Amino acid sequence: MNPVMMLLAVLLPILGGVLVLVLPFRRRLSLMVYLETVVMATSLLVWSILLKRPTEAFPVVKFVNNLTLSLRLDGCGMVFSGLISVLWPLATLYAFEYMKKEGREKFFFTFFTVTYGVTLGISFAEDMLTMYFFYELLTLVTVPLVLHTLTREAVLASRKYLYYSLGGAAFAFIGLVFLMIYGTTLNFTYGGVLDPEAISQNGNTLLFVYVLAFFGFGVKAAVCPFNSWLPQAGVAPTPVTALLHAVAVVKAGAFAIIRLTYYSFGTEFLAGSWAQNVVMAVTIFTIVYGCSRAVKETHFKRRLAYSTISNLSYILFGVTIMTPLGLLGALLHMVFHAVMKICSFFCAGAVICQTGKEYVHELDGLGRRMPAVFGIFTLSSLALMGVPGLCGFISKWYLANAAVMSENPMAYAGIAALLLSALLTAIYMLTIVVRAFGKAPKEEADIGYQDPGWMMLLPLFLFALFLVLMGLFSNGLVSFLTNVSNGGY
Repeated sequence: MNPVMMLLAVLLPILGGVLVLVLPFRRRLSLMVYLETVVMATSLLVWSILLKRPTEAFPVVKFVNNLTLSLRLDGCGMVFSGLISVLWPLATLYAFEYMKKEGREKFFFTFFTVTYGVTLGISFAEDMLTMYFFYELLTLVTVPLVLHTLTREAVLASRKYLYYSLGGAAFAFIGLVFLMIYGTTLNFTYGGVLDPEAISQNGNTLLFVYVLAFFGFGVKAAVCPFNSWLPQAGVAPTPVTALLHAVAVVKAGAFAIIRLTYYSFGTEFLAGSWAQNVVMAVTIFTIVYGCSRAVKETHFKRRLAYSTISNLSYILFGVTIMTPLGLLGALLHMVFHAVMKICSFFCAGAVICQTGKEYVHELDGLGRRMPAVFGIFTLSSLALMGVPGLCGFISKWYLANAAVMSENPMAYAGIAALLLSALLTAIYMLTIVVRAFGKAPKEEADIGYQDPGWMMLLPLFLFALFLVLMGLFSNGLVSFLTNVSNGGY
């Protein structure tokens, strides 16, 4: 496979999205067909690249001193790019039905599609400089999506998201600069790139810089105390919040931290240090904080947002264990949580689209009127709880196993956090299920509500199928991710 195909995969949705504003679509159906074609063509191109992975890098732009914007696909990038290439076409299909009532569709789908290409740029990045470039670009192309409704709440949410993201990027940039000075290369190399002599002379300084960069990238991954932007971003249309909370933004933050830890600074340098204790303690606290806030939250989408905050730190907890088994658990949960959370968000969006109800106390009896949506929501709730037989159990099992095998006392505290989080997840998710199925509708008008059309239901059924199949037959994926977590591919 020619490595230039990676650049084509990045540019196709970016250019295709921009053309939405230019092309004269006479009918809405024409716009829908065009967008789905662009997105599907991109995903098919990505999978052709994954199946015939190019062995060479493709330098896009060359700067001075061997600095380049360059694309190359390794095992870790295969995981992220494969994930987003599966979810994006389904999210686009879902958005067609959801956005009927929202207005400004061409503006929305322009940035929605461009975001796909930018996220692929992050996953294909060969080095820290390239990833940082696309990481910053991701902020700029997603702000208009958060701002879409142009309400006062949307303006405030987009402003906070922009400020937090740019501030976090500044800290991440410090890590980039130190890697340029004290690293042998900026290319992602499993095991790290720091010069041994630099480590011996500037060990504590480099550990401090790692912590700064961890929190910098951690802004998008919603670590405490930099996570308040995420619940507020829920004012955006549900297709946006689902991608923000499940794939594009928050997973980009987690992916960047994986690159920073395992492929730049290196776990041999970080493991056993005070820096590891600091970042692990923060992730453990965030796990408990997020699910605790979710229990108290009464707004449907914001409750799921706090759940995202907690589950993202499951991934980061696996990363901070700093062993191959910990990375395996992190990658598994990155994949499984993406599907679990986009499924639950799409269920919430279907309810809001069909009924206009946004608060948990308004959902009484709706399960009887929308059985497909709330049935799938129940399944995603059980998966998030970690019920055996569903995919959430698999990733949590490997995270707990990695914590035990690490023999790190703080990791044992992480196991306790996982167990507490499972209990609180059962409370804040099943409360919704019980209200939906166990209570009668509060208003007579609720009787007329029904499940949405096929463009919303098809992605939901496919996500539900994935939750079950990966809970029962995950050995192939586990084997692949085991190789990745040991530096393979």
